[in-house]
Amino acid sequence: MREALAQAALAIGLSEPNPRVGCVLTDGDGRVIGTGHTQKAGDAHAEVMALRDARARGHDTQGATAYVTLEPCAHQGRTGPCCDALAAAGISRVVAALTDPNPLVSGQGFARLRAAGARVEVGLLADDARELNLGFFSRMQRQTPWVRLKVAASLDGRTALDNGVSQWITAEPARADGHAWRARAGALLTGYGTVHEDNPRLDVRLAPCHRQPPLAVIDSRLETPTDARLFVEGRAVRIYGAVDDAARTQALQARGASVHRLPGPGGKVDLGAVLRDLAAQGVNELHVEAGHKLNGSLLREGLVDELLVYLAPMLIGPGRAMAALEPLTQLDRAIGLEFVSSAMVGPDLRLIARVRGQSRF
Repeated sequence: MREALAQAALAIGLSEPNPRVGCVLTDGDGRVIGTGHTQKAGDAHAEVMALRDARARGHDTQGATAYVTLEPCAHQGRTGPCCDALAAAGISRVVAALTDPNPLVSGQGFARLRAAGARVEVGLLADDARELNLGFFSRMQRQTPWVRLKVAASLDGRTALDNGVSQWITAEPARADGHAWRARAGALLTGYGTVHEDNPRLDVRLAPCHRQPPLAVIDSRLETPTDARLFVEGRAVRIYGAVDDAARTQALQARGASVHRLPGPGGKVDLGAVLRDLAAQGVNELHVEAGHKLNGSLLREGLVDELLVYLAPMLIGPGRAMAALEPLTQLDRAIGLEFVSSAMVGPDLRLIARVRGQSRF
C-alpha cells in the first residue's frame, strides 16, 4: 500500500479534477507484477494503468491482489468502471485504503467486486490516503475546495514594506517551492488589489508543471486591466465581480476571461459563493496568493483550511500584515491553528498550519 501511495503522489498536478490514485498488483507470492497511477482527466485510471503494466511485463493477473489507495470507480465517465476492469482481469483480492466519497461510487465499486467473487478489505493506511486527496474529499463532502493560503513574510509577519514594496522578501528556493505548490492546485485565486499593485503573471514557471492551473480573480468592480500580465495564453481566467457592468464584462471577455457576478454584502463579492462555484468547476485544491485585505476576508469568514507560510530571516518593522484582521479583546477569539510541518527551504522557513479542526470535515 505504501508503494500504491507513492504511485498516487505521481498524479499530483496531473489527474485533476479526478482524485490522485495509485494501484499496485501482486501475485500469489506477494511479488509486484504491475503498478500505475491516475493519468490526466479522460485518460486511464490507476487500476487500468497497473493492469497494462502487468501485461506489458508478461504477467498473468488471474488470482492477483490489487492494492489501491481509493475505491475503484463504478460509474461510466470518460473512462469505464475500474471495478469491472479488475474483475475482468481475474483479480481475486482488493485491498483499498478508502471508500470513494463520490456519491456516484461510494461503496458501489466494492459491491461489484464482491459480486464478481473478489475479497475486499478496506482501511489500510486510510489516513495517509485521505491526506493525499484532502481536496477531493472536501469537494465531494463540503462542495467547496480545500483552501490553501500562501504567504511570504518576514519573521515579524510583514508581507511588504509600508510603501507596498515586497520583491523579494523570500529567496529563490522558497519562490520555486511556492511554484510547486501552485502546480499541484486545481486553481489559483488572487484579488484585484494584487493585480493592481504587482501585475503578476501568477503562473507556474519555476517548477515542473503538467498544465497551467486556471486563475480566479476577486474583482468586485471589474477593474482588472485588459493588458494585465495574468492573461497567460491558454490559461483559463475566471473573474468574480459584484457589479453589473456590460462594457467592462465585454472587454474582459474579449481577453478570454469568463466573468461571473456573485454579489455579497457591502458591494463585495460573495466569497463563499465563489468557493462553491469553483468546486462545481471541479477544483479540489484552491491555492490563494493575495493581499492582506482578501486574506483577512477569507480568514474572517472561515473559508481558509490551511496556511502555507514562508518566513524570511529578516525584520521589517512597520509594513503590510499577512492578513487584515480586526483587533481582538480576548485571546480565545483568535483563529486557532495546528502546525502540520516545518522545513528549511534555502534560507527561509516553510510552515504549514491548518485552521483547527478543518481536516476533520
